[in-house]
Amino acid sequence: MKTALAHLALLQKNSLASTLEREIEGMILRGALPVDARINELQLAETFGVSRSPVRDALRALEAAGLVEAVPNRGLFLRRVDLARAVEVYGVRAALFGYAGQLVAELASEQDIASLRLLHAEMEEAAVAHRFEAYFPLNFAFHDAIVAASGNSVLASQYRALVKQLRLLRGRNLMSGDTLAVSHREHQRIIDAFDARDPQEAYSACFDHVERGRLRLLAREESRGSAECESANEDREAKVA
Repeated sequence: MKTALAHLALLQKNSLASTLEREIEGMILRGALPVDARINELQLAETFGVSRSPVRDALRALEAAGLVEAVPNRGLFLRRVDLARAVEVYGVRAALFGYAGQLVAELASEQDIASLRLLHAEMEEAAVAHRFEAYFPLNFAFHDAIVAASGNSVLASQYRALVKQLRLLRGRNLMSGDTLAVSHREHQRIIDAFDARDPQEAYSACFDHVERGRLRLLAREESRGSAECESANEDREAKVA
């Protein structure tokens, strides 16, 4: 009897920790936790009305997922994703997304592909109207639906973990100017490959889409660096004048 009760208590603890992991992850991805502030276990426990133990377990899981990191002698903080790390993540993500596309073209049901077409049509409306706030969630849903339709659970879990890390790259919104329309055209190429049931083209279309996202990130950072350098030069010139 004691053994059964202990097992039940362990299951309840693990279930609570998993629930808290999802909740805290949501807070991180929504930007509800400050980037530069230490993650406060006690505060989170009070927020959710639980003890610190399941919060600690949830944070350990998020650390393993790469969303938080332990800083020696300081505590836990949100993970900072710098440009070098983002470029590496993009490279692995491109390979995984390409393979997902290949599997969809080979194995996905007609219903799966029809659902992807529907998402693509919704994105087209948002792209034409330049409604960024509507396009973003549909974009995430479209990519995730492709990964889900691949039928490979290992691929899906690895891909989603990488996407979560990239979402920590705050303030680096790549969807500006005409890039929304460009992204939509790249999605159309993916849909066309699925409709044609062409695995090789589907791989290339999906791989290239993520790779171009990496190139857009690099171009954006180079442009930002040039603008900051120009601004600093102007400030120095103003002081001299």
